[in-house]
Formats: sequence, structure tokens, C-alpha cells
Amino acid sequence: MALKIRLARAGSKKRPYYHIVVADVRSPRDGRFIEAVGAWNPLLPKDGERVKLDEERVKHWLAHGALPTDRVLRFLDQAGISKRDARSNPTKAQPGKKAQERAALLAKAQEDAAAAAAEAAAAPAEASAE
Repeated sequence: MALKIRLARAGSKKRPYYHIVVADVRSPRDGRFIEAVGAWNPLLPKDGERVKLDEERVKHWLAHGALPTDRVLRFLDQAGISKRDARSNPTKAQPGKKAQERAALLAKAQEDAAAAAAEAAAAPAEASAE
């Protein structure tokens, strides 16, 4: 049985509150779970008690093969229970292939226009010099 430590949504509309639960991966997000091991209230200020964890039970489930989701792993990293590797995707902010092609065409068109303007400016200067 594959286990996950994940968030289960509670709270009313536009007032989120999450339980941190250990659940089978096949069970629905807000459905059946094995054990609740904490809570997260994202509406509280960041310097307050947003995340509450039962560290002993979390360590128990991690030892039994439960895998935390990325968001839960962030909480565990802040609590010093588990280590989350830093993610780095330096190419994420770069435009796609089509956008890069359009930018290259635009740059070439601007270069051609600048060259044509320089030639046009140089032609009358040569005519007046003769």
C-alpha cells in the first residue's frame, strides 16, 4: 500500500484550512485517510502558528515509507524533520521557441530598417559633397 503525507482541504468557501494527513494514494483528496498528523491555516500571518505538526507521528510514517507531497515537504523542511532539495529551473522564464523566432525576426527587421535609414541619410550627404 503506497502512502502519502498530503493536505486535505477543510474550511468553508474562500476560508481555506488544511489537515495534514497520511492517506493511501488511491483515496480522494478530502476522503478517507489513515491518520491526521497536523494542520495548516494559510490565513494566519506567516510569523504566526500557521503549521502544526505531530513530529513523532510524522517521523513514524516517514520511517514506514510514506512520501510527503511537495507542499508538505516544505513544512517538514521548515520544522527540521526532512530535507527538501532546492529546485532550480533557470530556463523557466525564457520564452518559447515560437516567441524566440518572432523576436529574432523583429530584431532583423529593425536592423534592416536602421541600415536603410543610414543609407538614405548617407546618399544626400554624398550628393551635396559632389
